[in-house]
Amino acid sequence: MPEAIAESTDLEAQTEAVVRSYFAAVAARDVEGMIEHWVAGGAGRFVGDRELTVPDGYHREFGQLFRAFPDLDLQVTNLYVRGEEATVRWRARGTFSGGDWDGIEPTGARVDVEGVDLLTVRDGKVVDLDAFVNFLDFARQLGLLPPTGSSAEQRLNAVFNARTRLGRRIAGEPERVADGVWRIAGGAPVRFINAYLIEGEDGVTVFDAGTKQMGPAISAAAAAIGPIARTVLGNAHADHRGGAAALRGPVFCHERDRADVEGDGGAHYFDYAKLGFPPARFLVPRIMASWDCGPLEVAGTVAEGDEVAGFVVVELPGHSPGTIGLWREADRLALSNDCFAMFDVYTGRPAATAMSHPAFNFSAEQCRESARKLAALEPATCWPGHHGPLTGDVRATLERLAG
Repeated sequence: MPEAIAESTDLEAQTEAVVRSYFAAVAARDVEGMIEHWVAGGAGRFVGDRELTVPDGYHREFGQLFRAFPDLDLQVTNLYVRGEEATVRWRARGTFSGGDWDGIEPTGARVDVEGVDLLTVRDGKVVDLDAFVNFLDFARQLGLLPPTGSSAEQRLNAVFNARTRLGRRIAGEPERVADGVWRIAGGAPVRFINAYLIEGEDGVTVFDAGTKQMGPAISAAAAAIGPIARTVLGNAHADHRGGAAALRGPVFCHERDRADVEGDGGAHYFDYAKLGFPPARFLVPRIMASWDCGPLEVAGTVAEGDEVAGFVVVELPGHSPGTIGLWREADRLALSNDCFAMFDVYTGRPAATAMSHPAFNFSAEQCRESARKLAALEPATCWPGHHGPLTGDVRATLERLAG
């Protein structure tokens, strides 16, 4: 046998052995055994859904999965290996009769799901994994969506198609909200996510970048004003960083949000169990993932008192560790990010002013302290991260929210 072929055969044998051992640990519902197969600091992805870091993400995700489906039976139905890479087709069956899953209470439903995993193995360890799962079918089997072909599904499809047509108009025309400041509103079916364009001597500062789908619209709107000088993120979450990758300018944020801007967007402290509507606990994480552009390179950080395009940075932590707003004394205008909320988290529609939803907050107490801090500035107008503006007796409103 030629030496090159022998080496290839040995490599593929090692890859197959590691992959089969890894899936044996999955089949045994052994989270620790799964983690032992990973290179330190590795991350696996459910494509289009979420990324799991090793070890914490695997403890959290597979721990709740195995508790929720105590009789989970996973079988590898096909395995193909080429060098360091393996393609695994699998089938999983089980009963949703144990603990809750993503905040959804057990339904007793039987599930039968197929998927494909693409793995890379190097030096005897898994270094990369992409999992492709039909979550739509999974949701149907759990009873979260209507059965295929049912009248309920037909009604749902009609609504979805109507919203898709509306959603093609991802962001409206820029709206001038103050001297040298424009607002772009995006999101579907309701335009409820705000990004701001601020005209400056060196070009346009984008404050908050909306969702991934809003990026091109923000870029086009900015081009009519001037070149994009920088993007400043009020927080690291997907609905504020998502469009930044399309803007092709340096990205700035607060130091306390830097790791999340460069990482998972703050998803590690979200608590979807706090969403009161059970289907939302399943759907919202997937919607958030669809909005996200992924990790960004941070060019620099901003802090309390820094000047940005004629505004001053105000630290407003709570919704995220490093939430910031921008404050302009001349017209008492605050671009306040998610220091408070003016929308319904389930529908995206305008709602009474309230504190940001606890499912997404880093610290409820810091949220209240930041609302008091913003109130003390006595703004005439606050433009938040969603809908708005807040006008009138702004100070009294914020102090009431803070308690």
